[in-house]
Amino acid sequence: MMYGWRGKALRVDLNRKEICEEKLDPQVLKDFVGGRGLGMYYLIREADPLSDPLGEQNLLIMAAGPLTGTRAPTGARYMVMTQSPLTGAVTCSNSSGFFPAELKKTGLDMIIFDGKAREPVYLWIDGEHAELRSASHLWGKNTHETHDALLAETDSKARVACIGPAGERLVRFASIMNDRDRAAGRSGVGAVMGSKRLKAVVVRGKEEVPIWDEASFKEICRKYYEKFQEVQKVQPSTLRLHGTAVTVMATQNHGVFPTRNFQQGTFEGWEAIHGETLTRKYLVSPKACFSCPIACGRVTRVTEAPFQGEGEGPEYETIYALGSDCGVDNLAAVTKANYICNEMGMDTISMGATIASAMELSERGYLPEADVGRPLRFGDAEAIVELTRMTGLREGFGDILAEGSLRMAQEYGHPELAMVSKGQEFAGYDPRGEQGMGLAYATSSIGASHMRGDPAYIELLGVPMLIDPLTWKDKPLIVKDWQEVFAIIDSAGLCVFFTVRNLVAPTRDIRPIGIMELLNSATGAGYDMATLIRAGERICNIERFFLVRAGFSRKDDTLPPRILREPLPDGPAKGMVCHLDEMLIEYYQLRGWNQNGIPTEAKLRELGLEKVAEDLKKVRKI
Repeated sequence: MMYGWRGKALRVDLNRKEICEEKLDPQVLKDFVGGRGLGMYYLIREADPLSDPLGEQNLLIMAAGPLTGTRAPTGARYMVMTQSPLTGAVTCSNSSGFFPAELKKTGLDMIIFDGKAREPVYLWIDGEHAELRSASHLWGKNTHETHDALLAETDSKARVACIGPAGERLVRFASIMNDRDRAAGRSGVGAVMGSKRLKAVVVRGKEEVPIWDEASFKEICRKYYEKFQEVQKVQPSTLRLHGTAVTVMATQNHGVFPTRNFQQGTFEGWEAIHGETLTRKYLVSPKACFSCPIACGRVTRVTEAPFQGEGEGPEYETIYALGSDCGVDNLAAVTKANYICNEMGMDTISMGATIASAMELSERGYLPEADVGRPLRFGDAEAIVELTRMTGLREGFGDILAEGSLRMAQEYGHPELAMVSKGQEFAGYDPRGEQGMGLAYATSSIGASHMRGDPAYIELLGVPMLIDPLTWKDKPLIVKDWQEVFAIIDSAGLCVFFTVRNLVAPTRDIRPIGIMELLNSATGAGYDMATLIRAGERICNIERFFLVRAGFSRKDDTLPPRILREPLPDGPAKGMVCHLDEMLIEYYQLRGWNQNGIPTEAKLRELGLEKVAEDLKKVRKI
């Protein structure tokens, strides 16, 4: 019997409609922790990085961590791994809510989907029983309709992860939505699910996750919950009060709040879309995920015509992308577009950033009004709502927006106006005023992402300490350390919001002390700090090797010309560009990669990746 880990994967061959269980190697689980690491281990072994991401050869892997479904604070995450149709790179998109915990309670750590169904199907897992059922009657329905219909025909206590019309129509940034409004949002994982004609996964667990040392685990959890509650008495969590949207003030004050497709770093209408405004005008109640003491989720309702609606959100990233980045200060419109993204199943970051790129193309005269079907200018609140709807259905100009900002900007002859790295749109931080974020965007294995070692915590928020966001000389080591700890967080099945404030050392290198304590008491694996950190480094390196096999190298670890050569025109970071080249050389050296950003054979063998090292010789000379 295993503890924390369930020790089983479910393989689903959609071509043959065959399902089988597979035992997982305990040493692999320890070496790669679970979740993101486990999924990446299988993806690197079984997927062809040169195949079509929307072809039936691509794998789609859903994996939970050893702490998912336990009472560990925020033990509510699962990861979706595949090759991205947006970037061509590996991707790993995560979500929380209650679906991940229910998945673990079915006795599984992971589900691997292969092939393509002849007709739409969904996977129903009821305890130890799993079957594929027809989803033809659900095809075309939005995520809310699908969720409700599946609970009615399976079990009212089940949990659902599904795609909407955007995933069915292969929108390149389609998301997978679980528990109605939680999103595995980035890089087009929903499009891969749609390409396989897999409409949903429905799970109903029958047993609790077994724990190695129940008494110790309970005591460790209690310690960290009490530590959190003590802080709340002195300073209540702004995440609970105002959600992630409270970040608007921090980015505005530091001059890194992306505005009008990153032409500026401050937005004159920021107060109208700030978290406190969202709370005052539209908040119904906070909402927590499984085993979460924070409750940063926002249940909201808008009654103002023509943007009325209800659901969850928007988050900070949505407010940046559909708000300031598009020059829109109408919070009702931003919230409505967010609702549409959730119901269609689309990433709000890529959606808003792609519209922002289109707005600049239009204002510069590169994008004809006839192609859009309407005038398109920054600040058009109605446009963001209508274009979001059109994109989810690939209707009219929405069919072009559905390809993402880089492909759209290339079509109109100006790829430099797509604010992307490796083809994926930036999150809501301008890297000219936050140098570490620039390096993190450029070197992220999945393309631009703040969730691949988020330097905003230490550069803007002072968590666990504040360092100068404008300096680049000390950032390579910080970014490397944070990327590795974030790999551990994702693999363990935890949420970064609680973890970086409570479960890591309050130092620049954020050693994962609390995570190690929880993992050891839950699994009995006996991690020490060096072994656990090495696991994070191992995960980062196998992700990099996937990129190498897919043809990525140093040339792809870059940022748009605007970020590298056009100084910020306003705000506290005025005059700054991102000093990426100065950081990249040192970063590669610290990683043990060569000057082209390729892991050396020595580094791979040091990490116990001998098979990967042998494969590297076949791919490219070191």
